[in-house]
Amino acid sequence: MADDLSSMYHVRGQVKWFDPVKGFGFVVADEGGPDILLHVNVLRNFGQSSVADGAGIEVVTHRTERGVQAVEIVSITPPERDDAPVLTDFADLDQDLLHSAPLEPARVKWFDKGKGFGFANVFGRSEDVFLHIEVLRQSGLSDLQPGEALAMRVIDGKRGRMAAEVMAWELATTEAS
Repeated sequence: MADDLSSMYHVRGQVKWFDPVKGFGFVVADEGGPDILLHVNVLRNFGQSSVADGAGIEVVTHRTERGVQAVEIVSITPPERDDAPVLTDFADLDQDLLHSAPLEPARVKWFDKGKGFGFANVFGRSEDVFLHIEVLRQSGLSDLQPGEALAMRVIDGKRGRMAAEVMAWELATTEAS
C-alpha cells in the first residue's frame, strides 16, 4: 500500500521522554492530540542518538493504523533552563566567552549515563575531554554512544579539559554554514 502524502503533518512540540536503550520515545504536540512515536532511527537520520526530555522538537508525522509517528525531524532545541551556569566549573567564567569558544570535532570515547559522565577526544589530540551529563542535557542530548561524532566547545576547567557545550556533528556542520 503506497503512503498517502496528504497524511503527513508538520508538528511542533516537546519530547515527553526518550529512552535510547528501548529505541523510542514520545513527543507531545503543542496543539494537543495523541502522543507521537519517535523512533531512534528517525533520530539517527537527524544525526543524534538521543534527545533530552523536555527538548523542543519540530517533526513531520504520519498517521498509521497504530497511531501517529514521526518520520522526519526538522529541528531540535534544548530544553529551557535558567541562566545559571550548569556546573560550578563554569560559575567564574564569562558566559559570552564560554559560548564563543570554537566548535571542535570530537568522538565519544565512552559515556555512562548512570554515572553521569564520560569522555571524548577532539580529533587530532590525544587528551581526554570530560563530558558531564548536565552539559549534555543543556545541549538537548540525554546519552551518547562510543564512537559517536560530536562538535564540542571545550574549556580548561578546574579539573582539566571539559566540554562546555555539545552538539551532534551534523547539527554543528549546518550551524557553521
